[in-house]
Amino acid sequence: MSAGVGGTAAVLHGLGERLVLEEVRWSEPAPQEVLVRIEASGICRSDLTVSRIDNGFPLPLILGHEIAGVVERVGSAVTSLSPGDHVVACPVNHCGRCRSCRIGEPFRCSDHAATQRRADEEPRVSADGRSLTQFIGIGGFSTHTVMHENLVVRVPRELPFHVACLLGCGVATGLGAALHSARVGPGDTVLVIGCGGVGLNVVQGARLAGARRIIAVDRNPAALALATELGATEALQADEVDVVAAVKEITGGGVSHAFEVIGVPDTVGQAMDALRKGGTAYLVGVQRPDAVLGIPFRHFFEQKGIRGVAMGSTVPHVHIPEYADLYLQGRLYLDALVANRIPLADVNDGFDRLLDGALARSVIEFA
Repeated sequence: MSAGVGGTAAVLHGLGERLVLEEVRWSEPAPQEVLVRIEASGICRSDLTVSRIDNGFPLPLILGHEIAGVVERVGSAVTSLSPGDHVVACPVNHCGRCRSCRIGEPFRCSDHAATQRRADEEPRVSADGRSLTQFIGIGGFSTHTVMHENLVVRVPRELPFHVACLLGCGVATGLGAALHSARVGPGDTVLVIGCGGVGLNVVQGARLAGARRIIAVDRNPAALALATELGATEALQADEVDVVAAVKEITGGGVSHAFEVIGVPDTVGQAMDALRKGGTAYLVGVQRPDAVLGIPFRHFFEQKGIRGVAMGSTVPHVHIPEYADLYLQGRLYLDALVANRIPLADVNDGFDRLLDGALARSVIEFA
């Protein structure tokens, strides 16, 4: 076994259990891998979901995937990164060789496993001689991580770690859904159903794209207040109004783009009903694997469309540096999306805040 580096990680041993801090050892990076010292790690709702529901990740598992840090070592074949680089991770696992990757669509890669080590290779991370699994090939609730270089993006040094860590998932998914999946343009009308971390970034993406109307929908008044702060022109409390009727009245017939960011069939139906003729609904929220949508044919007779969105159609090494620049220019608002900055020892408290309905992220800081 290679020398590697020791560290501490929060490890999940059983679904629904609390994470446990353990001493772990990260291996030396393989030729196309990098060793990163993590400075900040966002606690995303996806981490909470995977900690409670079987999604196929073998246990024990190191959760966390929204990370920012500093490259400490690089593999022998890595040419795009160097020790000392400030980086973020983006969980768009892509091989770089398949047709989708070659035409600039890594979010549709056909060989996600290419960024992982084979079963017969030394594990990237272990504890007491047993292998641990990295969530989405990252495993960010740890002082260090080893990742394939394709998941790692260099960012400006002046970008604070506690906001940089948000770029790779919540920001990329939400901003990208508006800017790249839907290609919202000046004068368009937009509906965002669900104003959690991702939905709030859809709102920001629509604002940056120059949308004329951005209608935010949520049951939580605090979510709507934050959506308005980030660029929504109207806010509708879902349990107090007829959402579809209100949207049609505001827009004079329906929106150009409707983003469903919850993952519930009923709200997908709302999104379709709220479209103007020729509009498109974008499914950003993750549905249950067995969920079935019943869509009336009349929507298609009205030339409406429906489209799934994966990671905001993000091309990590192109889009994430752009998002970093938008923040540094004062055009992308990220500080409002961070509620608490906590040590790794308080990671379970961060999960508890999500269970209590927190909107903004808790971010783990390691310095």
